[in-house]
Amino acid sequence: MLGMTVWGLALGQAILITGNILLVSVTALIGQSLAPSIAMATLPVALQFLGLMGVTLPAALLMAWLGRKKGFLFGNIIGVAGAILAYFAVKHELFPLFCLSTFLLGMAIGVGQQYRFAATENAPSSKAPQAISLIMGAGVIAAVLGPNMAIWFEYWAPDRQYLGAFAALIVLYAFNTLLVALLPLKPPSKAEQSGTPRPYKELLRQSDLRSAIVAGSIGYGVMVIVMTATPLAMQHTGFGFGETAYVIQWHVLGMFLPSFLTGKLIARYGSYRVIQSGCLLLLSCIALNQVGMTYWHFFSALILLGVGWNFTFIGATTMLTKAHRPEDKARVQGVNDLIVFTCSAAASLLAGYWQSLFGWQILNLLMIPAILLAMFTMMSSRKRASIIIREPNSPA
Repeated sequence: MLGMTVWGLALGQAILITGNILLVSVTALIGQSLAPSIAMATLPVALQFLGLMGVTLPAALLMAWLGRKKGFLFGNIIGVAGAILAYFAVKHELFPLFCLSTFLLGMAIGVGQQYRFAATENAPSSKAPQAISLIMGAGVIAAVLGPNMAIWFEYWAPDRQYLGAFAALIVLYAFNTLLVALLPLKPPSKAEQSGTPRPYKELLRQSDLRSAIVAGSIGYGVMVIVMTATPLAMQHTGFGFGETAYVIQWHVLGMFLPSFLTGKLIARYGSYRVIQSGCLLLLSCIALNQVGMTYWHFFSALILLGVGWNFTFIGATTMLTKAHRPEDKARVQGVNDLIVFTCSAAASLLAGYWQSLFGWQILNLLMIPAILLAMFTMMSSRKRASIIIREPNSPA
C-alpha cells in the first residue's frame, strides 16, 4: 500500500499541473496584449521555459542539502510570489513585470518536477513504479480542471481579462504550500549527505543512466513537437478550434490516464519492455499520421502519442531511480531533468518552424530517427548489462 504521504504528493502534483495548464492557457494571449511589439508576444512563454530549465539542477542539489520539505516549500513560495507579480502586472499592464513573473513561475514548475522522485523515497522500494505512476496520474485531474479554470476566471475582473486566472493561481500555490508543510516527508539519508558524489562525466558513463536520460528526453521531445504542431496542421486542413481542442484534450488524457496501470506494468515486465512499448506506440502515431489527415487520424494518433509518452517517461523515471548511488542522487536527478526539459523547450520552439517549413507529414517522419535512437540505446544498455552479469561466471 502507498502511504498517505505519497497520496499527499499526488494531490500537490495535481495542484501544480493544474496551475501550469492554467498558465499555459493564458500566458501567450496576455503577452500578445501587453507586449510592445508582436515579435515579443511569446517572450513570457520563453522565459517560463528558461526559469524551468535553469532551476532543475540547483533544485535537486538544494533538496539534497536541506531536504524535500524545505525545497518544495521554497518552490511554492516562489510560485506564490510569481503569481502575485503576474496579477499586479496584468492589472497595471506592465509587460516587463509580467515577464519576470513568468520566469519565477517557471522556476516553481521546475522545482515541482521533483515530486515524482520524492514519491519513490516515501514509498516501499517495491512500490516505486506505482508511486511514480500515481504522481503522474494526478495529471488527469489537471487535464480537466486547468482549462476549465481558465474559462471560469477569464472575466472574474470585468475590466481586466484573465486577471482572475492569476488570482486563482495565487490560491493554488498558497494551498500547496500549506499541504507540503503538513506532509511528513523523509529527510535526506546520511549516505546522501555524507558521501562524495562522483563527477558528472563519470556518472554519464553508466549505460543504464544514459539510456534512461535518452529515452526520457526523446520521448518528451517527440511528444512536444507533434503535439504542438497538431493545432497548426488541423487548422491548415480546415478543422475548427473546437475540434482541435477536443483532440488535444484526449491527447492529454492519453498522457496521464494510463499512469494508473503503467506502474503495475513496470513491476511485472520491467522498465525496458515498457519503454520499448512506448517507443513502438510513438512509431505507430507517426505511421498513422502518414496515411491520412482526417479528424479520426488526428484523434487516434494523438492518443497513441500520449500513451507512448507516458510509457517512455514513467519507464525512464523508474529506471533512473535505480541508476545511482545515494550520494549521487541529487546530481543524477538534476542533470536528467535539465536535459529532458531542455529538449522539451527546444522541441516547442522547433515545432511551429518545422511545420511551416516541411509540412505535417515530413515533420512526423523526422521523428523516426530519434525514436529509433532511443530504442537502440535501450537495447545496447540491456545487452551490456547481460554481458556484465555473465562475466563473473565466464571462463578465465
